[in-house]
Amino acid sequence: MIVGGLIVLMTVALTAGERPSTEARGTTATAPLGAPAAPSDPRPNHTGSGSPAQPADLSIPSIGVRSALVDLARQPDGALPAPDDYQVAGWYAGGPMPGEQGGPPAVIVGHVDSHTGPAVFYRLRDLAVGSEVQVRDIAGSVLSFQVYRLDEYPKDRFPADAVYARSDRAELRLITCTGAFDRRAGSYRDNLVAYATLVGGKP
Repeated sequence: MIVGGLIVLMTVALTAGERPSTEARGTTATAPLGAPAAPSDPRPNHTGSGSPAQPADLSIPSIGVRSALVDLARQPDGALPAPDDYQVAGWYAGGPMPGEQGGPPAVIVGHVDSHTGPAVFYRLRDLAVGSEVQVRDIAGSVLSFQVYRLDEYPKDRFPADAVYARSDRAELRLITCTGAFDRRAGSYRDNLVAYATLVGGKP
């Protein structure tokens, strides 16, 4: 579950559809995004594999997201660090690649905002069920996923076993932070998870 801060609600005047940018409140780009654990997978670790199926970039047309994908690895405590660049998403390279079936989901994480404004997953909460998520691999092939669920979870009760459950389908999770900002902890209290499955994949 995410413990790095990404978004906080504030009681200030905002224009329609605008959200405050508040990640400057004591958080950093290296705050862990996947603590306490990313999904485990008995298959070989894909980090640095250079496989043609390795994901290269992400596109979510309905919310205007387009980003390169950087490799992320677990920290010693099992946490997944956030990408260093607020405008770039990262995928958990120790788990399945997007499009792989018969295991836990592929996982992509990113910041919502930064010290200077919106970040890569700023509009993730605007996703609707049925939205398309595209992942292009380094060989140029594009996989299309369809969002079927969005949920928010308190970080101290994050249901990792359910979020990262194994499936016969090729599953994808997009994860960021949301909710109120905990000043004492220097992080946000909730996680936002978008669930998606491969279009045309195994039913």
